[in-house]
Amino acid sequence: MDKIFLNDLKIDTIIGIYDWEREIQQTLRFDFEMDWDISKAAASDDISNTLDYGAVANVVVDFVSNSRYLLIETLAEEVAQLVLKSFAIPRLKLTLTKPVQLHGQNQAQIVIERTNS
Repeated sequence: MDKIFLNDLKIDTIIGIYDWEREIQQTLRFDFEMDWDISKAAASDDISNTLDYGAVANVVVDFVSNSRYLLIETLAEEVAQLVLKSFAIPRLKLTLTKPVQLHGQNQAQIVIERTNS
């Protein structure tokens, strides 16, 4: 199976469990690895025969920027299900990165893999 990557999609949203996090927007970073057969698009040179990663980005940005989740785990799961259902992607790997302030400036990151079944 071929793969289409959409990396470093940065989206501002309200996320977190602490009171101060509920009052500010934080920039999350999303990386997608999506299974997709590109052979038809390669033969036709027609975007209608491939996965339009611009459309994927627009759907994700709209959803995430309007979300207000407490946990990145919940947000990652919801985004994965939205993308799988909206674009009939057979399998996707999603990496979500959130800035945190533990000892200086750090990042929390989770990676999930889901299939469209």
